[in-house]
Amino acid sequence: MSVKRDFSRILDLGTPGSTLAAHLTSRGAVTRTAPDAELLGEGGFNGVVADEERLPFEPESFDLAVSALALHNVNDLPGTLIQVRRALRPDGLFLAALMGGQSLTELRQAFLRAEEETMGGVSPRVAPFVDLRDLGALMQRAGFALPVTDSDVVRVRYASMFDLMRDLRAMGATNVLVSRSRKPLRRATLLRAAEIYTDMFSDPDGRVRATFEIVYLAGWVPHESQQKPLKPGSATVRLADALKIKDYGE
Repeated sequence: MSVKRDFSRILDLGTPGSTLAAHLTSRGAVTRTAPDAELLGEGGFNGVVADEERLPFEPESFDLAVSALALHNVNDLPGTLIQVRRALRPDGLFLAALMGGQSLTELRQAFLRAEEETMGGVSPRVAPFVDLRDLGALMQRAGFALPVTDSDVVRVRYASMFDLMRDLRAMGATNVLVSRSRKPLRRATLLRAAEIYTDMFSDPDGRVRATFEIVYLAGWVPHESQQKPLKPGSATVRLADALKIKDYGE
């Protein structure tokens, strides 16, 4: 970690696998949550079966909370952020990574066009992901100070759309939307989606691209020791002087 701070009580919120929680045990006492006891794993941490949207912790229980590639699955992200904020002590830090809005855009577009052509209407096939531009506002709404957001875009290449879908199924990332169509997917629709995917998103060698956007967020629980912005108009040094450039407005 690049933050030079000692953390005595750490929360790993729903991260798939126990590797991160086990690694953090060298920094403090770690509590790891998972939706099922079999998913908690082992690694010298305290395991708690809990839903990310209903955290069972007392206020100010931790001074660091982390979550890697889990929070894009929650129904109420603003509410979850508020609960994380409540579980952290003043000047506590929250770090998270989750799937962002550009993820699987190719698959979403291919299915939309295929269903329109073959069925005369569309149904949601790919879950929506949070937009990077909204995360900073959500962090402020939850009560975090000094929020920072960023993203990485990773493009993975597959032999076909079906290989991508096979990977998604193996990851447990199939369609879980309540509003999804309950009708069996027609073979003609599936084949047409694969054709559209290849036509729109293939490289010269015939392999197709799949986009995964990973968005990162960081925020602190407010504390009097943190930096505060100056009041407008209170500056004592001109920007031109600080940058050592000529002020052409003179």
